Amino acid sequence: MASRSVNKVILIGHLGRDAETRFTTGGAAKTTFSIATNRRWKDQQTGEFKEETDWHNIVLWRMENVANYLTKGVQVYIEGRLQTRNYEDKDGKKVYFTEVIGDTVILLGGRGADVAAATEEGAPARSAAGSLRRPRPRSGAGARRRPWRHRQRRRPSVLAWREYSSR
Repeated sequence: MASRSVNKVILIGHLGRDAETRFTTGGAAKTTFSIATNRRWKDQQTGEFKEETDWHNIVLWRMENVANYLTKGVQVYIEGRLQTRNYEDKDGKKVYFTEVIGDTVILLGGRGADVAAATEEGAPARSAAGSLRRPRPRSGAGARRRPWRHRQRRRPSVLAWREYSSR
């Protein structure tokens, strides 16, 4: 049996600061920001509700257009993976840093009219769900394959007919 592993993170939270975009020497855009997620529970001993806030560092690669809409207080949905890096500080001690490398960002709102106005005027292309996904490559290894095309000539299936007729 093959061993499998999963590294997937889904977060919904509010931005703690405005997104910041920097460019690498190769020209790739790196957008960073942090979001806060809250956890609420009832204390068994006292019976009162308690709340805890966790902060998560988010990194988006090659999504510089999104940074204009990621301002402090906006609620977002982030989907991505965890990555831990390390470096040595001034004292020579190793410091570990965990961040979420985001693949999908969906603006959920949070600032009312500011978000609505920003998304109406010149927002990046979105899917029906409103997500700002990385565009899929049109050719090469990551291209979408259509296995039904070669079968369509011999015996059209319902799926192939629907896709063909919707053009």
